[in-house]
Amino acid sequence: MRTPNKLGPVCGALALLFSVAVHAQNDLKIAYVNAVELVEEAPQGKTALKLLETEFGPRDQEIRAMRDESNALEDDLDKNGLVMAEAERINKEKQLRDLNRRIKRSRQEFREDYNLRRNEELSRLQQEISEAIVQIAKAEGYDLVLQDAVWASKRIDITEKILEKLIGSQ
Repeated sequence: MRTPNKLGPVCGALALLFSVAVHAQNDLKIAYVNAVELVEEAPQGKTALKLLETEFGPRDQEIRAMRDESNALEDDLDKNGLVMAEAERINKEKQLRDLNRRIKRSRQEFREDYNLRRNEELSRLQQEISEAIVQIAKAEGYDLVLQDAVWASKRIDITEKILEKLIGSQ
């Protein structure tokens, strides 16, 4: 006894849908944008990066200063550890351990805070990019705008138009 093939109706529907899409292709207006290029080249992205550098620069300098202090303390122990009094050596080793723990904690907090702020700025930028894409798509009558594709011809690539809009809106 043969069981009915349940894929038959699905394949038929897909074939019908494909043939309708092929016939409608002449009326369909499609565009492509390179989202990565927009994020990298948009002046809003460059402004956000400068803002993050300004906001996190002082903390980065503090961590670098602590690392320099740790390196100096380690060098001192390496060079003079054998001739130091035992109490002084033990004290410096404790200072070095404590400082290295503080550096590790500070780096971790810095990375977490920086990534959080970077993601906030990236999200805001992506929202601006999406709004610009929608505005241009509506104004120029696009039916579909793709941001991710294996390949897209330059004929349908509107990345430069979006970038110009972003430059103009800043």
